[in-house]
Amino acid sequence: MCDLDKGDLLREGTVKIELERINTQEEITVEALLDSGAMELVMSSEFVRKQRFKLKKLDRPMYIRNVDGLFNKEGPIEHTVEVNIYYQGHRERTEIDVIGRQKWMVILGMLWLAHHNPEIDWRTGEVKMMRCPEKCGKQWRLKQGKPGWQKQKKKETKEEAGRKREEKAKKEKKRKQKRERTIEVKKVAEE
Repeated sequence: MCDLDKGDLLREGTVKIELERINTQEEITVEALLDSGAMELVMSSEFVRKQRFKLKKLDRPMYIRNVDGLFNKEGPIEHTVEVNIYYQGHRERTEIDVIGRQKWMVILGMLWLAHHNPEIDWRTGEVKMMRCPEKCGKQWRLKQGKPGWQKQKKKETKEEAGRKREEKAKKEKKRKQKRERTIEVKKVAEE
C-alpha cells in the first residue's frame, strides 16, 4: 500500500495554454483541464461565444456519451473552432469540438495526452513536454508581424557574432601581451 496522504495529491491536472484565433491572430491565455476520460479536445460554447471564436459547422452532428454511458444532455457537437495552441514553446494547429455548458473552458483529452505524452507530476501539478513526437518540436510564434523563428535566428546570429568578436578580442589581447613580453625580454637582454 502507498504511503501517500490523499491531501498530497492533486484532484485535477491543469495547464495554462495560449489559444490563438486563426482569423485575427489574437491570443487568449486559459487554464485547460487535462482529462484522460475525455477522448477529444473540447471547448465550452459559452467561452467560444464570449471570446468570439469563429465557428466551423460540422457536416453532421457528433453524438457524445458521458462517463456514465448516457448521451450528453447538451446535445450533439455541431461546431468546431480552429486554433493554434501554445504551451512551453510547442505550437499546434488543431480543431477543438465545441460543447455546451461545462465547468472548464478547454479540456485536453486522451488523444492530446497520448500524442504529446507529457510528464505530469501529480503532487506539484508540473507538466513537462519531454516526450513529444519529433514533428512537434519547438516552434516559435508570430510576434509583431515577424515570425518568431526569424527573430530567434536573428538573435542566435547576433549572439554568434558577439562570441566571435569576444574570441577575436581575446586573441588580439594575447598577441599584444606576447609582443609586450617580447619587447620586455629584448630590453632586459639589451641592458
